[in-house]
Amino acid sequence: MKDILDVHIHTTASTHAYSTFGEVIAAAKSKGLELIGIADHAPSVPGSIHNFYFANFKVIPRDAYGIKIAMGSELNIIDYSGSTDLPAQLLKKLDYAIASLHRECIDSGSVEENTAAIIGAMKNPHVVIIGHPDNPQFPADLEAVAQAAKDFGVLLEVNSHSYLPTGHRAGSAENAKIMLAACKKYGTKVIMGSDAHIDIDVGNHNLSQKVLAENNFPEELVVNSSVEKFFECVKYRKSLAPKGA
Repeated sequence: MKDILDVHIHTTASTHAYSTFGEVIAAAKSKGLELIGIADHAPSVPGSIHNFYFANFKVIPRDAYGIKIAMGSELNIIDYSGSTDLPAQLLKKLDYAIASLHRECIDSGSVEENTAAIIGAMKNPHVVIIGHPDNPQFPADLEAVAQAAKDFGVLLEVNSHSYLPTGHRAGSAENAKIMLAACKKYGTKVIMGSDAHIDIDVGNHNLSQKVLAENNFPEELVVNSSVEKFFECVKYRKSLAPKGA
């Protein structure tokens, strides 16, 4: 499977990640990636950065390092209606956003509540990706999630970090079977993400690829093969925002 982009990468700005912006770029170039996305955690995660970090992305050239760069954020879903933790004026400054459920920011609710939270986040036009939606810590109706993602044009993440046998999202691979079957049914696109917190993991989608292969998932629904495919999704999502929003 062609795999030339990784847009779920954290840097030292997230404070619980361990590689700098420059180290991430160097690692990505050494691995032959064509696009990286920096998605540092929004402020609700303990120890994360101030809002002002996301306001200054204009100083970062997107193609001056020999690789394309997208500057985004991993937003935290903070209630069961799908609200996230950056204000609208900052969301407009992001190239894209991932929205995820994290235990540090919201308690896991019922299946109905968690499903509503995920689908509610999809209604935000700046959200392009739902991060690790197959996380068993937040049980959800993954069939409904896949159908909504198709309807909204949102990408569902196949998060390599989630499938680590020693990781804190044990059971994600089993949930992925349900999610990917529904994605095949509805034609929902997915994106592999490393969720890298250190440079050696940048572009590391080995476990994501294994899960996709085990589930015979069609390559044409995986956007990592094309920078253009990713930005088409971004453009479509951003086009849904009301003027000035």
